[in-house]
Amino acid sequence: MTDPHELRVLNPATEEVVATVPAASEEDVAAAVVRAVRAQRTWAAVAPADRARLLRRFADAVDAHTEELAQLEVREAGHTVGNARWEAGNARDLLLYAAGGAERLLGSQIPAPGGWNVTFQEPLGVIGVIAPWNFPMPIAAWGSFPALAAGNAVVLKPAETTPLTALRLAELALDAGLPEHLFQVLPGYGATAGRALVDHPDVAKIVFTGSTRTGREVMERCARLVKPVTLELGGKSPNIVFADADLEAALDPFSFLDNSGQDCCARTRILVQEPVFEQARDFLADALAAVVVGDPADEKTRMGPLISRQQLDRVRSYVPEDAPALRGTAPDGPGFWFPPTVLTGERPDGPAATEEIFGPVAVLLPFTDEQDAVRLADDTPYGLSGSIWTRDVGRALRVSQAVRAGNLSVNSHSSVRYWTPFGGYKQSGLGRELGPDALTAFTQTKNVFISTEGPAQ
Repeated sequence: MTDPHELRVLNPATEEVVATVPAASEEDVAAAVVRAVRAQRTWAAVAPADRARLLRRFADAVDAHTEELAQLEVREAGHTVGNARWEAGNARDLLLYAAGGAERLLGSQIPAPGGWNVTFQEPLGVIGVIAPWNFPMPIAAWGSFPALAAGNAVVLKPAETTPLTALRLAELALDAGLPEHLFQVLPGYGATAGRALVDHPDVAKIVFTGSTRTGREVMERCARLVKPVTLELGGKSPNIVFADADLEAALDPFSFLDNSGQDCCARTRILVQEPVFEQARDFLADALAAVVVGDPADEKTRMGPLISRQQLDRVRSYVPEDAPALRGTAPDGPGFWFPPTVLTGERPDGPAATEEIFGPVAVLLPFTDEQDAVRLADDTPYGLSGSIWTRDVGRALRVSQAVRAGNLSVNSHSSVRYWTPFGGYKQSGLGRELGPDALTAFTQTKNVFISTEGPAQ
């Protein structure tokens, strides 16, 4: 039975309880927002250079505790230790990037008959951030740190299964000198704490990362208060491999196995041009067999467990035991293990090819030519990310322009850089995070007209 007052944090690799955390109630959220409103008024009055200085101190604190944060992530999320160190580093780097932006939020001067218009970028107020369990540190940072740099307060609700790194980040923010109650973390359940945050009239904006289904509900509830949202939702990203591609690089299994496939940018639809399709299948069979799946705390491990029993059952539902597939190996248990898998008999319109599985499972599909590749790539309600592999520059540009997705990589599987925009088309989301305009997403524009006409004589 789920305790409504407590969260039990399990180690996904062992199924052991590593921590228990109080679960925030609706009343706890209301009280946190009251505190955040007061803290935000003080913070907004701090000179941008001083805000930047404090955020840089926060980044130094994160840097000094990188290993501690990484080990927490290994225990609560089952991430490999190498990935977890990258995640802590990403949070640190985004803090430094956002700190620089605090001093670059510029207005403008617009001449008008009889005077001038002056614009100001003002903070929205209190930002509610609802973070997922698949990348607890980076995605919490993406929604929170640019908001802080722009002069806002943040109330962050981490996922029920992964609250520990978020709580530690909040402690480090206080240690670095950020004002009390400016960055609050409230672990809790979505149906109580999350909903209370979304519905609160003094929360000026919601940043949500999670499933498309829940994202629709968040958007509907925010619409009642005409509250802006940023939504980063599901994905079913294509990996388009043309016959002239570097197959070894293009078919890197960690394009869909990274974080055990629990990544909305995972290239889970491997589209291979027919002349090299059989060669690609043979390569993937060998690559999956070589993947080391096991203890995420071991430096040699390349893939860890899934986050929970519920997620393991979901992934299994897409892969019947008799399904034609290429398979690697995984431990039997305890822990939530699933082997690296590529389905080879799935139809392009089948469930595994069209629905987000969120596990270490991809489908391998052939295509004939450029037009067929684009058709298959776009044959999904999602449009978050994807890769295009070819040595033909003209083809790369044509396909990049044709595929409807927010983040595409040519001859690369990289989707996320904190200095470039990130977000999706279609049902993959709304708005953009990261990049040079990240702070602006947490401001509103005020226009002031100043008359230059003298008093009547």
